[in-house]
Amino acid sequence: MTWYYQDKIIEELPDDCEGFVYLITNLTNDRKYVGKKLAKFKKVRPPLKGKKNKRRSKVESDWRDYWGSSDNLLADVAELGPDKFKREILYLCPSRGIMSYLEAKEQFDRRVLETDEYYNGIINVRVGGSNILREHLKTIK
Repeated sequence: MTWYYQDKIIEELPDDCEGFVYLITNLTNDRKYVGKKLAKFKKVRPPLKGKKNKRRSKVESDWRDYWGSSDNLLADVAELGPDKFKREILYLCPSRGIMSYLEAKEQFDRRVLETDEYYNGIINVRVGGSNILREHLKTIK
């Protein structure tokens, strides 16, 4: 199943993309899910023989096959099949803080907890203010 960004199929994420905020829509009943996904994970391996520092690297996450963390959504995907859903990337985010903020903003703006139109059952956010966040938000308005 593919991801769409600005109505175009996306095969690769930009190098400066830390993650993205997405919307998954059930095409049979128009029920939706708003979430976020990291593009890369940090991988830490033990040091080489005779060395002290751990080896750190980044590896691509499972974003291509990701369907969210909602049990109800995952059950519907398993029952109906992935072809009955559309996965859209709403924002490509350069940092985790921006990604968390935009996910929470979308969830509050859409009032996902107040209606049965959304699979979301919880809004969990922890965001700190920073100049990077403020500057990025100016560019997307």
